[in-house]
Amino acid sequence: MVSRLNPYIRYNGNARQAMEFYREVLGGKLEIGTIADFGAPGSPNADKVMHAQLDTPHGYTLMACDVDGQVEDVPHSPGNNVAVYLGGDGELRGHFEKLSVGGTVTMPLEKQVWGDEAGALVDKFGITWMVNISLRQT
Repeated sequence: MVSRLNPYIRYNGNARQAMEFYREVLGGKLEIGTIADFGAPGSPNADKVMHAQLDTPHGYTLMACDVDGQVEDVPHSPGNNVAVYLGGDGELRGHFEKLSVGGTVTMPLEKQVWGDEAGALVDKFGITWMVNISLRQT
């Protein structure tokens, strides 16, 4: 098995909406399993996401879950200490624009001192995204 490193984002009850939004933006295959799907159909949180995974055509993988009802000792506290990073070519401009809908652009997408175009935003689910578009010729 090949080792992987990818974001696993915890949401406070809206993981399904967030992951469906990211699928619209990034494309790909989305699998969602609820708490009921994982063997607890009688749970008051049976419809919440126990595990979701989006695998995109470009090789990105995002995973997510809802925290309410799962880990009672770990409160949900979205923060700004982690960002999802997208780096690549010009097609990322469209991703940046779509991700910013309903959110806040914290750094407009523009040319930076290192020669690339970069920007940052917080999406409508409170997740920070950093986008870097390579402008260097290879």
